[in-house]
Amino acid sequence: MTSSTATGQLAALAAEQAGFAALAATADLERPVPACTPWTAGDLVRHLVAVHRWAAATARTTADGAVPDDAPFEVAATAAHYPDAAADLRAALAEPSHPCPTLCGPGTAAWWVRRQLHETFVHRLDLAAALGATPDVEPAVAADCVAEVVDTMHPRQVRLGRVPAPAVGVRLTTPSGSWVVGPEPVAEVSGPDLAVAQLLWRRTTPADPRLTVTGDRAAAAALLAQPLTP
Repeated sequence: MTSSTATGQLAALAAEQAGFAALAATADLERPVPACTPWTAGDLVRHLVAVHRWAAATARTTADGAVPDDAPFEVAATAAHYPDAAADLRAALAEPSHPCPTLCGPGTAAWWVRRQLHETFVHRLDLAAALGATPDVEPAVAADCVAEVVDTMHPRQVRLGRVPAPAVGVRLTTPSGSWVVGPEPVAEVSGPDLAVAQLLWRRTTPADPRLTVTGDRAAAAALLAQPLTP
């Protein structure tokens, strides 16, 4: 990742955090979040507090250190602390070239900038949907959310044995680019950046009217029904 890309993603992370915080500030924290059943809005906010704090702690870990256990951060999280957790994360990631561990081995804080940007993006959309709001979406963020699943999240799921290595692939095409999940594609899913990102994060299905599926539809449905992300 170039320094200009990391800088742009830091700015995008700040914008996503601000949007999430604005929704959380007025939300009924007991409202269900259908995309994260059985969580409520309060559970979702507490989760993002914990994830931000965990990522910040990891980014501050020495390059030869290990990613810390995330469980204690979940236990200590409260929804009221989201703004502080968001600010602390940005401070921890202010130098993207800082060496630190990642979920894919040794790397730099830039890895966590990207990961936390998309974590916040996906959950901002979850919270907005639960509240009946229509959020603004930056297509470049949605497109890189697709790319991250293809180049990082799905390969990690396979490496950890959470899903089998796919026997066939699916091409994903949006106005911003084209990517392939798995080996040689036998089907293609095309549509807006947002819809394809939501598909990969299991927030929609190939039957979504925004999406067009061509080729081996059954193979595409089978691969995309798997947990490509945690």
